[in-house]
Amino acid sequence: MTEEVSLKKALNPIHIWAIGVGLVISGEYFGWNYGWGVAGTVGLLLATLLITVLYFTFIFSFTELTTAIPNAGGPFAYALKAFGPIGALIAGYATLIEFLFAAPAIALALGSYIHFLYPSVPILVASMVSYALFTVINMLGIKEAAWFSLIMTVLAIVELLLFIGVVAPHFKMETFLNNPMPFGWGGVFAALPFAIWLYVCLEGVAMVAEEVKDQNKAIAKGYISALFTLMVLALAVMVCVGGIAPWDQLDNLDYPLPESIGIVLGRTNPLTKLFASVGLFGLIASFHGIIISYSRQMYALARSGYLPVQLASVSRGQQVPYLALVVGGILGMIALTMLDTSKLVILSTIGAVVVYIVSMLALFALRRNEPMLKRPFKAPLYPYFPAIALITAVIALAAMIYFYPWLSLLFFSGLAGIVTLFFLSGRHRTIAGRLHLDTKGKH
Repeated sequence: MTEEVSLKKALNPIHIWAIGVGLVISGEYFGWNYGWGVAGTVGLLLATLLITVLYFTFIFSFTELTTAIPNAGGPFAYALKAFGPIGALIAGYATLIEFLFAAPAIALALGSYIHFLYPSVPILVASMVSYALFTVINMLGIKEAAWFSLIMTVLAIVELLLFIGVVAPHFKMETFLNNPMPFGWGGVFAALPFAIWLYVCLEGVAMVAEEVKDQNKAIAKGYISALFTLMVLALAVMVCVGGIAPWDQLDNLDYPLPESIGIVLGRTNPLTKLFASVGLFGLIASFHGIIISYSRQMYALARSGYLPVQLASVSRGQQVPYLALVVGGILGMIALTMLDTSKLVILSTIGAVVVYIVSMLALFALRRNEPMLKRPFKAPLYPYFPAIALITAVIALAAMIYFYPWLSLLFFSGLAGIVTLFFLSGRHRTIAGRLHLDTKGKH
């Protein structure tokens, strides 16, 4: 029965742009500044330039997969077609880790911003309420959720431009270059997960591909315009903040932007409070978008037999995966009570680079094994773009395993456990058999 359910097609390119930018834009508001603590300003900037190359080449390559296989499973669906059940399981697990741990990191930042404005409100309480509220908003339907995302994203961009306009005149190069690489080149590699945080989850657009009208053109337009928007904002915000105050004053805060405004204008200035208030827009946009993405990923995994079939249940009226929304919210609330922001960021980005590696390998495999697959958008400069993305992602994963061994062990232990249970349950044979029948039926 779960194979017969479907999601509503209601999205156009501007929705895709809004969801793409919205998924990521909180990365400009917090999280990246933890990279200063391991690399300094110039060290993090170099890490960010490397990661910008990764995302530039990856998104142009990934868009080929998204338009060729517009499935709510995203990377999971591409790996299933390219590598079968086990490859799909690895991609699905990594994607869930990426999004399920990104959401509580943003929820904690939301709580911190609210606490900055209203010190009597505990951070954890505000974070929990945020989860409940935005899970309910997502129940309203994808078109309504996408319009909400569009409004929040536009407000967040306007706010970042306002922020840059306020602080840029106070930028001092000597401040930015004060102790710029305290840990040398090793710090550059240690900062990679925090540089990735500036772009992480952009590929989540793939999870709403089934809900897009005119998929051939809309997905590519939305994806690529979102990437360029984020590239400009990420580099501008990082450089501006770095020239306001010594980096060691801002490298452990969940609210570096309002703190920077406070340094420039004074914490009691009404504009500082106003900025912190509207700063919630960027966090809300990402939090909301990531909830959309992880719910669709759980829906796709359940529909294909990787998760309990109940998670593929879709509401009758709005056609949204309501059980996946609820379960994802509960898991996120548990995570934010157990890990701090920096650990959540690192775990999320480990999942992300594994997704990128599997996706680029799937692109190469499908080019070789499925030459007749309809590809409305083809990766430019193939095979160089996907190869650059693949090599850069492997370097990033190796660096994170080296610098953050315990969190890496947690990620890969979870993966090993999931794969073992998958084999013991016999589901790999069931799914492989179904894939064989589907392929045979098409021929």
